[in-house]
Amino acid sequence: MHTVIYFLLSTFNFLAVPDSVAAPTIPVERFVLANGLTVLLSPDRTAPIVSVTVWYHVGSKNEVPGRTGFAHLFEHMMFQGSEHAAKGDHIKTVEDAGGSMNGSTNNDRTNYYETVPNNYLETVLWLESDRMGFLLPALNQDKLDNQRDVVKNERRLRVDNQPFGRAGEVFSAALFPASNPYSWPVIGSMADLSAASVDDVKQFFRTYYAPDNAVLSICGDIDVARTRRLVEQYFGPIPRGPEITRPSIAPATLSSEHRLVLEDAKATLPRLSISWPTVGASSPDAAPLLTLANLLDQDRTSRLNKLLVYDRQLATNVSVAATNFESEGTFSVSVTPRPGVPLTQIEQLVDSVIAATAATPATAGEVARTKTYTIVGTITSLEPVRSKAEAVARGQIYFNDPLHYKTELQEEEHVSAEDVQRVTRQYLTAGRVVLSMVPAGKLDLASKPSEPYVNVTAAPDATTSGTTR
Repeated sequence: MHTVIYFLLSTFNFLAVPDSVAAPTIPVERFVLANGLTVLLSPDRTAPIVSVTVWYHVGSKNEVPGRTGFAHLFEHMMFQGSEHAAKGDHIKTVEDAGGSMNGSTNNDRTNYYETVPNNYLETVLWLESDRMGFLLPALNQDKLDNQRDVVKNERRLRVDNQPFGRAGEVFSAALFPASNPYSWPVIGSMADLSAASVDDVKQFFRTYYAPDNAVLSICGDIDVARTRRLVEQYFGPIPRGPEITRPSIAPATLSSEHRLVLEDAKATLPRLSISWPTVGASSPDAAPLLTLANLLDQDRTSRLNKLLVYDRQLATNVSVAATNFESEGTFSVSVTPRPGVPLTQIEQLVDSVIAATAATPATAGEVARTKTYTIVGTITSLEPVRSKAEAVARGQIYFNDPLHYKTELQEEEHVSAEDVQRVTRQYLTAGRVVLSMVPAGKLDLASKPSEPYVNVTAAPDATTSGTTR
């Protein structure tokens, strides 16, 4: 998509962002059942399909040390059958209809979706209501053991057996204190997964998989009145859950630089990543930080990409991300250098670009360009019915506003060059984590190897810790 937008901007020289962008308004009827389930209905007649998504306001943030990975583990358990739908029936029904389905877990929420022909709407609502209200009678030790092994294999595949696959969890542990629930990985640790019991998992379900902790979003070719009756019929009898105590999370800060080294025998080339703690999604600084990330890495004209990949040809890839969780955030720069280019040189050049961005406001054209990318990307992403259903569910879960995407667009529109300069100075400080990732035994390839660092190569479940140099 970036290539297409770049062509359009280059062809039409479209650098000025209008004072106000008419973001599409998704029609939404919102109501709340007596048991607390929030329901969002959005008719879309463009095709005879419907997308149903259920968001539960629970993620790895709601776990505690020693019981990590439960939110993701339970995502898997929700596909193992419920009291009235045997294991495999849910997936087979949707796939036989030519539909698609899946689920996902992050730090703040777990979601499930089905996109099917509209004549399958009632079937899907029955399936989702059955696993919301009647999962526990079908949950047993065999299913837990089976899915625990699946999750462990997922971790081996996506983390342990990928070059520098542990980089994300290394950063989380370094950026946030151990008491902060954003400090552990969503997938959890092997030790915690092994220790999970059926009673633990059942209690997790009773606490968080209740209608008053969920949003049901339905978008597509629907009759609103009929759909409302179906929702009330299938979800209305499910009882409310207990009161939930949300974690109290203090903003994370680092008083100094933390230098880390991660060795990996599967890697052949080094990599450098630098990350800072920032702010959560509701902060007014979230939009300027996103603009800053785009200013540094969006296309071939962006500052870091232009310098490292195109002008100096020192790197093959640059990635900059402003990530906003519900209660915390991070800002990260990752660079893969060309063979033979020292990480020390890469770090020095990254620091020089950040220092220049902090010293002098960006040009109006640079800021306008980044905003245009964001605005166009947001609007085009809302075309599929599933994207609409997910967008309004996200707004409801995090902001109690299903149309919050419009607020976010407005905030992005109003970001100024001075805002970008301010957040650069405020957040991209000396309080950061610098992670050198090197092939095993190649510690000399680390950035500034003569400076003190901590070797974090030991796995988090291991009994030995990293060594300090």
